[in-house]
Amino acid sequence: MWDSETESVVGGRDFSNGVLTTSKHGVKTDGFEQRGQSWYVATDIPSDLLVQIGEVGFHLHKYPLLSRSGKLNRIIYESREAELNKMVLDDIPGGPEAFELAAKFCYGIAVDLTATIISGLRCAAEYLEMTEDLEEGNLIFKTEAFLSYVVLSSWRDSILVLKSCEKLSPWAENLQIVRRCSESIAWKACANPKGIRWQYTGKPLRVSSPKWNEMKDSSPSRNQQVPPDWWFEDVSILRIDHFVRVITAIKVKGMRYELIGAVIMHYASKWIPGLIKEGSGSGALAEDGSNSTNSNGSGSSWKGGLHMIVAGTKEDTPTVHAKDQRMIIESLISIIPPQKDSVTCSFLLRLLRMANMLKVAPALVTELEKRVGMQFEQAQMADLLIPCYNKSETMYDVDLVQRLLEHFLVQEQSESSSPVRQSFSDKNMYDGAQRGTNPNAKMRVARLLDSYLTEVSRDRNLSLTKFQVLAEALPESARSCDDGLYRAIDSYLKAHPTLTEHERKRLCRVMDCQKLSIDACMHAAQNERLPLRVVVQVLFSEQVKISNALANNSLKEAGESQYQPLISNRKTLLEGTPQSFQEGWAAAKKDINTLKFELESVKGKYLELQNEMETLQRQFDKMAKPKQTSAWTVGWKKLSKIGKTTENNDMGSQVANAEQTKKLPRRWRNSIS
Repeated sequence: MWDSETESVVGGRDFSNGVLTTSKHGVKTDGFEQRGQSWYVATDIPSDLLVQIGEVGFHLHKYPLLSRSGKLNRIIYESREAELNKMVLDDIPGGPEAFELAAKFCYGIAVDLTATIISGLRCAAEYLEMTEDLEEGNLIFKTEAFLSYVVLSSWRDSILVLKSCEKLSPWAENLQIVRRCSESIAWKACANPKGIRWQYTGKPLRVSSPKWNEMKDSSPSRNQQVPPDWWFEDVSILRIDHFVRVITAIKVKGMRYELIGAVIMHYASKWIPGLIKEGSGSGALAEDGSNSTNSNGSGSSWKGGLHMIVAGTKEDTPTVHAKDQRMIIESLISIIPPQKDSVTCSFLLRLLRMANMLKVAPALVTELEKRVGMQFEQAQMADLLIPCYNKSETMYDVDLVQRLLEHFLVQEQSESSSPVRQSFSDKNMYDGAQRGTNPNAKMRVARLLDSYLTEVSRDRNLSLTKFQVLAEALPESARSCDDGLYRAIDSYLKAHPTLTEHERKRLCRVMDCQKLSIDACMHAAQNERLPLRVVVQVLFSEQVKISNALANNSLKEAGESQYQPLISNRKTLLEGTPQSFQEGWAAAKKDINTLKFELESVKGKYLELQNEMETLQRQFDKMAKPKQTSAWTVGWKKLSKIGKTTENNDMGSQVANAEQTKKLPRRWRNSIS
């Protein structure tokens, strides 16, 4: 349908199977002869004009050329020389090959038009001004007709012509050859794969044993199924500017964004060595491509009808210089679809690595960082290990990861705070829960960040501030367990043994001891690199967790059977837990008991020291020197003693008299009686 080989007559115009001829010529010739770097007309008439193009010379005749070329005619007649027999045309598009074909056309020699030469011949005809004003059916008209009715109707020829336009700038652009071929390719790429009948470059099929359903149904229609990525290999041979034109036209046609992203990844893997891992396909479309076969129903070794002509082989991978690679990366960044998941996060990170290495424009790098932040939870730790290409002491670009994390948090907050925008994005994204409503996104990022911190912590030039800022970038709710963070902290302490006690305490503040598992607590209890205060906090938090677990289990067992004692509850708890938990719990309990015993010993020693201190204090008070007294003081003391003695005597006499008075009446009563 679209093959130029089957279309020789289009719209009533006879192209003689692509053979271009003219019946009017003034010099009879059998053709052109090449002698060294020069071309001669095979005729008896001597040549009177030499056309020099680079190192190639053409010995021709004026009349056949001047009758069809307005430019040559004007150069001859406007020249000051009476007999001009030489002219230089170094700037002719297509070079000597295109001029040779144009000269043969002027002499009436048959020219076989093909897709590989038509663009150069069309531009050369425009340069030589071979218009209809000079002669009807001139070269411009015939080449333009072949382009419009043959080339643009064929997928194969459109690709080849667009490829050949790479050396014809700006003539191919001005003549709209690039635009027309790009639109033709875009229209055919967006066509329904079920209706495709033209040849294209396929991918090698994966050799595997046939499944039962394939053996059961081996009809030709099934074997001729066309995958949705059938056009990837063909458009990937184009230069980056023409590839951008094709992708832009495909976007206008309304192709799915995931297919556009997949073809961008395929193009990048072909033109930027090392960007894509070996063996990784272009996305989820690989399995679809594995079912495609050629129209002839050949085996798995078929690589498509254009593979040897258009696509080449893996050994023909183009070598691209750094400047060209930078232009390719900048162009690819600009045409990536804005939808999330149009390309993988791994591809974006690898593209970002190359962009930093090749010093891509900062605005495009920032845009690429935002794209990575949109799907940062899909990243792999190996892709985050981007070397620091600027003048920095650190091995990896930690600041870049910090920016990516900030973009992720900003995107997360904006999506969660705008329900209208979220509902709109659901219509344009892949099916499934979005990250704004997926609480596991932050948890995945937290695990990824902990692994990254563990890796970069081995760098001795990584400052404590950068480590702490990156560790505290995520909210506390993002981590349900701090084992990964503890591993990163321990690795940092190993690589930085000269940290002070204050710096170690500051480092350990980023970790929550209550979120550590039993294994991490056991390791932390024996870790000499941790501050003592952190070790005590770890042991205390673990004891609290064990006590709470035992208490909860006791309450549960008491509710089920009140007659069982507490010991059976503990046994039931231990029997219901894994063996590793029981061993860890026993070891932790032993450590806690040891610490309790040591604490009681310290308390007893403290009380003994306190009693000894009080005894020494009393002895010191007794041994202190007595106070010095004056003579007046001694005198007053003696007088006070005498006064006290006199008073005692008076009181004694008074008591004796009183007793005597009490006894007298008694004696009188006795005497009377």
